[in-house]
Amino acid sequence: MAQAMEKITLSAARDIPFNKLVLSQQNVRKIKAGVSIEDLAEDIAHRGLLTSLNVRPELDDDGNETGIYRIPAGGRRYRALERLVAQKRLAKTAGVPCIVSKGETLEVEDSLAENVQRVSLHPLDQFRAFQTLREQGLGEEEIAARFFVSVVTVRQRLRLASVSPRLLDLYAEDEMTLEQIMAFSITNDHVRQEQVWDTISRSHSREPYYIRRLLTETAIRASDRRAVYVGIEAYEAAGGVTMRDLFDQDQGGWLQDPALLEQLVMEKLKADAEGIRISEGWLWVEAAFDFPYGHTSGLRRFYGEQAEMTEDELAHYDATRAEYDKLDAEYAAANEYSEATEQKLEELGSELDRLNDRPYVFDPQEIARGGVFISLGASGELKIERGFVRPEDEPKDETDLTDDIGDDHGAHDSARPVTGAGGEGTQPDDEDETIKPLPDRLVLDLTAARTIALRNALANNPVIAFVAVLHAFVLKTFYVYGSDSCLEVTLQSARFSQTPGLGDTVWAKEIDQRQEGWGQDLPKDPNDLWDFLIKLDEVSRQALFAHCASLSVNAVIEPWNKRTRAIAHAEQLASSIGFDIVEAGWTTTADNYLGRVTKAHILQAVREAKGDQAAELIGHLKKTDMAREAERLMTGSGWLPEPLRMTNGEGIIDSDAAGDDAVEPEQAETTEIEDLPAFLLEEPEASSDGADDTESEINDEHLAAAE
Repeated sequence: MAQAMEKITLSAARDIPFNKLVLSQQNVRKIKAGVSIEDLAEDIAHRGLLTSLNVRPELDDDGNETGIYRIPAGGRRYRALERLVAQKRLAKTAGVPCIVSKGETLEVEDSLAENVQRVSLHPLDQFRAFQTLREQGLGEEEIAARFFVSVVTVRQRLRLASVSPRLLDLYAEDEMTLEQIMAFSITNDHVRQEQVWDTISRSHSREPYYIRRLLTETAIRASDRRAVYVGIEAYEAAGGVTMRDLFDQDQGGWLQDPALLEQLVMEKLKADAEGIRISEGWLWVEAAFDFPYGHTSGLRRFYGEQAEMTEDELAHYDATRAEYDKLDAEYAAANEYSEATEQKLEELGSELDRLNDRPYVFDPQEIARGGVFISLGASGELKIERGFVRPEDEPKDETDLTDDIGDDHGAHDSARPVTGAGGEGTQPDDEDETIKPLPDRLVLDLTAARTIALRNALANNPVIAFVAVLHAFVLKTFYVYGSDSCLEVTLQSARFSQTPGLGDTVWAKEIDQRQEGWGQDLPKDPNDLWDFLIKLDEVSRQALFAHCASLSVNAVIEPWNKRTRAIAHAEQLASSIGFDIVEAGWTTTADNYLGRVTKAHILQAVREAKGDQAAELIGHLKKTDMAREAERLMTGSGWLPEPLRMTNGEGIIDSDAAGDDAVEPEQAETTEIEDLPAFLLEEPEASSDGADDTESEINDEHLAAAE
């Protein structure tokens, strides 16, 4: 007959007065973690004790119960009850639900088992519980207060409601990570979420950042200059939707309606342009997101002058300057840091800047025929370029029509004869006593002789020769309709308007700053330029000369004109001044090169810059992702596209040594791999993205999701 299985008997539960309970020294929890004792006490006061204490009777030397019970498991709950008793919110004799252990196991074992076997609540279960509470009328703040978590935590858990139920089921089955689920929560579009999951589940790239990239690839970041200019509030008021990421720093989120944003930007730009035209009185104002580089070519530029300080402003400036200098000198001699002094110096400096940055005042007559260009700056602020006159708006001056005929024709006939209509073979009539104009050929011969003599004299005066060439250069650079120079020196400056983003480069900005600075200093009347240059110091002359000469440099290779000799001279010029485009700030990026060439070119670039290993690791990616990863890998490598390389091999990196310094192969491989994302370390699959190889450039005319 089979022996009956012995039944398990559970320990009995009973209420024990609080003053009969003491902590066991065998409790394994020594370090504070989780909800604080204070928060746990408040929770017990709110809802009561949800879990009984595990206790054992204390015995005397004879083995008899003393009436005192030790607590090996439940120490934090006891401490919370003790706090309530100390606050007189709970009686000392109040009964505490306890499980009285039989003592068949060690106390330390019971304490360890209770803590080890406890399983934290799954985030998905916490989300569903929070969601149920909210459906029952509790707000986010109230839920956070009741469970002693931050409001952000509650919002993050509730945000999981935006994730597709299908994806939540996959998460519950541990087929997705919490980080992936959080990445999907930035959008409420379940269809798009599932499309992205189906895409990445077949690839090696399942990183959260890649999920966010796919979900936001058609959206515009809130930090984009267009979004900053319009403002998120105005965009949302117009019906736009903003995606937010509660789990990561999203810099304001992503705007999902690029077309609406573009419309709002143009409307605001036009309104601002019209406001400036009306308030300042300009003839015309043009507004656009961006203007091509060289958009002011062919227009005459004029500059305003800063308004003079009033007597009160000048006195205030002198007093502020004196106070600043005195305080700065005293602080420089002090040995200790003073926050108050630092703040005072900053306030005085700001006041001096305010007084110095007075608005520029333009000539009303020039304003009446001039115009303004308005565009968006890099940070979303208005970029306003004032003071340009179009050729058709120039004032009609009769002397302009006769300049080519003679400066004083008809005005001083009695003082000096001028050339007439006589031909080359015309001979003067000796019998006619009337003074007639000199024959053209004679005038030509005389002035030719003077020209040769002047050339010789100028050749013997290098200083004035330099000034003469500089004069011609400055006339061409700054005075579109200025007086002519007697030197037949031409200066041309290509516009390069076909190259997008050129005006945003650090080089173009420095050129514009120099142009603006000299434009403010030069005389308004081109006829006064010669005297200005004569009086200018030698260092300033050379700087102005270099600026004008630099604008004529053209090292562009055009499809219809390779300009082989000119390009060779450009390399000589670059070599002579020690020019290095990498040191000047060039970095190969997806926007300026990698995203505009085929995948084969991208892999070749990575192979030359970082070696074969790095190229193989990104070979399975689609073109867009390949370009971005290639940009990250090549950062700091100094690699240059072929058109930017010098004939001496500058910009070419030895692929055999890329990524290593003649180290062992195993070490070189580690060096190349260590900075790569985890998904790139997996074995690449054959890419089905063959169509990407046919893409040779980015279409710059389409609506860009992000600049």
